[in-house]
Amino acid sequence: MNTPLAPLSRRGFLAGAASLLSAPRLHAAEELRFEHAYGETVLTSPASRVVSLGYTSQDSLLALGVIPQAIRYWYGDHPYGVWPWAQPQLGTAQPVLMTGEVSIETVASLVPDLIVGIGSGISEAEYALLSQIAPVLMQAPEYTTYGMPWDAELRMLARATGTSERAETLIADLRGQFEALRARHPDWQGQSAVCAWHEGGQTSAFLGGDSRAQVLREMGFHLPEPLTQMQGSDGFYTALSPEDLSPIDANLLLWISGGGETDDLAALAMRRTLRAYTEGREAFCDALLSGALSFGSVLSMPYALERLEPEIAAAVDGDPATVVPSAKEAGLL
Repeated sequence: MNTPLAPLSRRGFLAGAASLLSAPRLHAAEELRFEHAYGETVLTSPASRVVSLGYTSQDSLLALGVIPQAIRYWYGDHPYGVWPWAQPQLGTAQPVLMTGEVSIETVASLVPDLIVGIGSGISEAEYALLSQIAPVLMQAPEYTTYGMPWDAELRMLARATGTSERAETLIADLRGQFEALRARHPDWQGQSAVCAWHEGGQTSAFLGGDSRAQVLREMGFHLPEPLTQMQGSDGFYTALSPEDLSPIDANLLLWISGGGETDDLAALAMRRTLRAYTEGREAFCDALLSGALSFGSVLSMPYALERLEPEIAAAVDGDPATVVPSAKEAGLL
């Protein structure tokens, strides 16, 4: 997901933009300091004009009441790159939508006082260029590029935008929703679960640092041991051998979709060797639910929980006679 580095010939343009940061600094005790993967970023005051370069960071900002000046497009056909669960927070705003590589000129023209690079995949060289325009926030150093948990990201962005009180309210509310769900389903606790996808003849599964696996963990599930052992230093998914799908055989097998993989998955012969298949422990996510899990944000997860709860309940009972609505609709029974 890394984007090409902007040509260095743009530095003259950047030099002029950098002068926007020449305002007097606050006393050091009042500065906002952030340690992250590429070093340290300092804000002299909470930011209000924010450019969101992370593929999903617009959700956190919108939840905090901060309308980004620009949003990085990931995928999906939604206005301004904002999916339905976050559209109410966007309202009538019309942020710039950036597709493909990061445009340095576009970012500079928006005169931001903060650039969010969490979950963007930008290189350290791109970070250095962007930092000539405005302070840039990356994921905290203990997390992988796309592995910063939703609450840690929300708290970092809240500190940077002066909205920490709102963040804590949002976090408490969502944690309460997860706690209530776990209380309703004590039988789910400690069971294994996998989020996987199959496309173009390749089957892959998400690992523990990914947002989709994190949502399942918040519900009380855990990854099967074979997948836990595959966790790499910076990987968020793993490809599986077409001859051996046993690493994804779990008490719950959740298939996600980009919208057109059901026929491909239905034809996957080795899927029929899995206990999850024979016991009816599969559930299927359509494009919108898959997107909600993929964003894994404070705004998308409540939507995902509401839709997933009945699906999972039907799947984890281990009774193949129990109809899982999504699997039936997708023709995967």
